[in-house]
Amino acid sequence: MNEHIIKNWADIARTKERSDALEIIESGLRAIDTKNSIKEKLSLMDNVLRADDRSFDLNTFGKIFVFAFGKASTEAVMALEEILGDRITSGIAIDKKAYKGKNIEVFEGSHPHPSEHNVNISQRIALLAKSMTDKDLAIVVASGGGSSLLCYPGKECEQGDTLYSAFLSSGGNIRDLNVIRRHISEIKGGGLAKMLYPATVISLVLCDVSGEYYEDVASGPTYKDNTTIKDVEELLEKFNIKGSYELNETPKEDKYFEKVYNIPIVSNMKALRVMKSYALGLGYNAIILGGELYDKPDEVIRKMISISLPKTVVLGGGEPTIKVVGTGGTAGRNEHTALSAVKQIDEDSVFISLASDGIDNKSKYAGAIVDKETLEIARQRVEEVDDALANFNPEPFLLETKDVIETGSTEANVSDLFLLLKK
Repeated sequence: MNEHIIKNWADIARTKERSDALEIIESGLRAIDTKNSIKEKLSLMDNVLRADDRSFDLNTFGKIFVFAFGKASTEAVMALEEILGDRITSGIAIDKKAYKGKNIEVFEGSHPHPSEHNVNISQRIALLAKSMTDKDLAIVVASGGGSSLLCYPGKECEQGDTLYSAFLSSGGNIRDLNVIRRHISEIKGGGLAKMLYPATVISLVLCDVSGEYYEDVASGPTYKDNTTIKDVEELLEKFNIKGSYELNETPKEDKYFEKVYNIPIVSNMKALRVMKSYALGLGYNAIILGGELYDKPDEVIRKMISISLPKTVVLGGGEPTIKVVGTGGTAGRNEHTALSAVKQIDEDSVFISLASDGIDNKSKYAGAIVDKETLEIARQRVEEVDDALANFNPEPFLLETKDVIETGSTEANVSDLFLLLKK
């Protein structure tokens, strides 16, 4: 086994079953490593760039520009500079952290709430995109967090901040949110493709949306959007989302997308398939429940338990729907989901809920692992557990039981990962 990604491994891998479960989770995190995943799909030989199953002769292009947005931007830029070197003319990117490459600069932006700074960097991306010609090649990298980081024009930022806050208590899922985001923006929902026209575009997409909905990543800046303003109005009414939103239609003309090649790089299904293989290698049976689990935490856990068998690992991915009432605590949906599991799992089971980017919303932890040890403590402190769940504040309890999982930022994001292991 390689060096552990989980920093507090020694504290939480207290039994064989815990250790097995954590090793399986780590195999999934390694599978979504940004640099390695890009290099698997992108390679250069004799000045011909191979992008998945397509080839691009770089001799036919005048200039090469790089655009990146999302929480994997820095790692992606590093990979592209290793592959293409000085062939890159210039580039601009926005991430949660800054990085200065040789020809590409990554700016630090705010997330999950957009900011005026995000708008300023996004405007620079838009201006560079609009300057490209039919002789140029654009390489775009879209990853999780891009919807907040890529924010243009200024009115989108203002509306997006209001929308995000309202949506947290709406009960809608990320795909619903992204439909609305496309229609308050000039750069999402195919808007960037329109700006880049008539250049050739290779768009590398690292999917953070549950399942394999690559067109939803960063709200689809290089994908032709098939939703309309009417769809947005129906969603606003359905989820009773308050606020005044200035909606616009997304580009529908085919010409803007004729030379756009969207290339899937990684998704939570890739992580789940690798985790299944690793579990089989450890001698367990393994079942993938699915990659689109948007149910409430209790329902996600119930579904996993319903197909759990002895010596079996059940795997899933998604983003449980949590309607936050009040301010909530310091943690996110993964610690909340893990603590919810102590109400349902039995003493022969281990359950993990993990944010694949390593940051569970406002917490510095990625999620948590619970098992028989946690159950025994929870049964003695039922009122405390109930209160923690009711107030969305599971972290103090999970810190005390030494069940939180700490990875730090993984520089990748494919939604949340769930594991139920039965010994």
